[in-house]
Parts: sequence; structure tokens; C-alpha cells
Amino acid sequence: MDKERQNTHFIELTRLSYRVSLFLLLSIFMNENIYSEVSKPMPLLKISILDVLNFNRNAWEEIRFHDLTDYTVIKAESGTVIRAESKDSASGLLLKEDIDITKTPYLNWSWKVEKTLPELPETTKSGDDYVARIYLIHSGGWFFWQTKALNYVWSSRNAKEQMWPNAYAPDNALMKAVRDKSDDTGIWYTEKRHVQADFKAWLEKDILQIEGIAIMTDTDDSKGHAVVYYGDIFFSAD
Repeated sequence: MDKERQNTHFIELTRLSYRVSLFLLLSIFMNENIYSEVSKPMPLLKISILDVLNFNRNAWEEIRFHDLTDYTVIKAESGTVIRAESKDSASGLLLKEDIDITKTPYLNWSWKVEKTLPELPETTKSGDDYVARIYLIHSGGWFFWQTKALNYVWSSRNAKEQMWPNAYAPDNALMKAVRDKSDDTGIWYTEKRHVQADFKAWLEKDILQIEGIAIMTDTDDSKGHAVVYYGDIFFSAD
């Protein structure tokens, strides 16, 4: 199966994401004078997506487009991280989970590139490789073409904040450069993106939730070699 059909299959898969309800588990008791009352549950300000120290591989589905990229949990000087190495490969790790981005609109993560890719024509199929990317998947209905994927990428060519349609699925996926070739390798970068605002800038409408998130390092189109490290990923209210 070619990569274009695999990409369509990936989009169809995301539409079938499981509905995982999130409940508040903690409540606090407040005392004032001699009276006490049970407060309302504390607002959920942070939703952990990838806690590398407690990484549960079984919760993540491996999505394969070509040969497998190697994702390994390692201990580094900065702590426990996921090391991704791609040699002419293209596969990602997908977590299916509903996230209310009206309550926690900010996506936070950290990443570090060790071995980057040469400058590629990323708007074409021959250059659709990224040393690091994070997918956010929104299902807009029952049909796969209603599913949209916002990709935050470390670009080899396009400047930070630039956006362009994905070469294989231009109507369904948007690429947005968070880092580019001017950023140094061997340095950890911490990112924070307002997901709801980025979706609105793309689709010109408010998106209330996403149903999945994935990480991916791929080099199959360029036959290249890339190494990157992913740290924790979480959503927050601010």
C-alpha cells in the first residue's frame, strides 16, 4: 500500500477514537469560622498526554506508513525521554483520547533534535519528511474526509509560523512550523501552542475538542536519517 493510501487509512483510524471521559477526582474541604462545607471539585488545569517517566506503550497505537521508526524510552541528562530514530522509515505513535480544548487549549511539549534532515521541498510528496512532528486530530463527522489533522513540525525549509497543506492530504492536514533550520541541534526547546486558536486560523471556525494526538519522525520520502528526543506532552488551561 502506497503512502497516500496509508495516510487516508490513518485519517480513517482516528475517526474511530475511543471516547475517554475525564472526571475530577479531588475535592477540598474548606473551614471558615466554625462552619465547614465541601467545595466544588478543583478545576482540571492540566491533562497529561505523554508522561515519559511512566510511559505506557500499550496505550499508544503504532501507525505504520513505511518501515518502522524506532521509539525508545531512555534516561538522559535531562531526565527520561523518548528517543526516536528514523532511517528511511515512517511510523508514529498515536494516543486516542478526547480532549476538551475549550478548557485546556494549550499544548505543551519539549523536544531536541540530534540529527536533522537536509533542506527538503516539504510542500511536495518527495519532501514530506520531518525530523519531528506532533499531530492533533479532530473528527468532524462520520466520514474520513471530515477528519482534520493539525501538525506541529520541526521544518527543514519553511520558517517558523509558516503553514502549508500536507502534500499527501491537502484537504485534511495542515503543517505548521514551530521550529526551523535556524534552530540549533543538541538543545532542548520547550513549546506552548494555543491549539484552539491554531485550528480556528486554519478552519475558520471554533473546534471544541480533539480525539487523538500522535508523535512521528519520518524519513521515507527523502531516504534520510534523523534522530530526535521527545519530552513530556500535556494540555493546560493557561
